[in-house]
This record gives sequence, C-alpha cells and structure tokens, in this order.
Amino acid sequence: QVQLVESGGGLVQTGGSLRLSCVASGRTFSSYAMGWFRQAPGKERAFVAGIGWSISRTQYADSVKGRFTVSRDNAKNTVYLQMDSLAPEDTAVYYCAADVRRYYTPSSSQHSYDYWGQGTQVTVSS
Repeated sequence: QVQLVESGGGLVQTGGSLRLSCVASGRTFSSYAMGWFRQAPGKERAFVAGIGWSISRTQYADSVKGRFTVSRDNAKNTVYLQMDSLAPEDTAVYYCAADVRRYYTPSSSQHSYDYWGQGTQVTVSS
C-alpha cells in the first residue's frame, strides 16, 4: 500500500509559477515510478509528467515540455512538479500517482498507476 498526499496548489496569474509536492508513505519510495496527471472540468484525466526511481528518467506531455519539471527526493519520499510560465489552460486538479510495478521508466498511461493522491487544485487566471 502507498499513501499519497499532494500540496502546493492555488491561484496564480498567467505567467506565474507553482511547485506541487507529493509525499508518499507506506512502501519504499525509491523502488517505484511516480507520475503527475491533471483533470480539467469536463475533460478526461491526462498525463502531465513522470519520473522513474532515478531523476534521469523523466517523461513529459508535449503541452508542458519546457515549462514543467518533475523531480523527486527519495530521502524525503517526495516528488515535485515545478510549473513555470503557467497559462489558463493549465487550470485543473493535479494528481500524483505511484506505479509500483515500474522502476526505471515512468508510464504515461493512467492505467499503469496503482495509487493516487486526493488531488490539488491549480487555477491560472488570465
């Protein structure tokens, strides 16, 4: 079992930045991949970024490449999502997720992930 708790969401103006955090507990954090997803009103949940056990293995959705950075601190059982140059279309509930069956390369499919956090709201005003 893995428990995930996100934080760091909020309201920000276009062009601003936010950093989301997700703290994991219950299983050795360094042994599995992590992902970030988001769901905007009326839309399906979509992949944002993922990271393997090593910070060198990352993957991003095309829509956030160059603006978002995923990282993890295995000593703190925490994964981060640094979001820069935010735009109104980034408004969504953001979820972190754990894929305990993957170690190296994160998956972009939500179906690969076994555990999910409760989500944190990010709102970008124009």
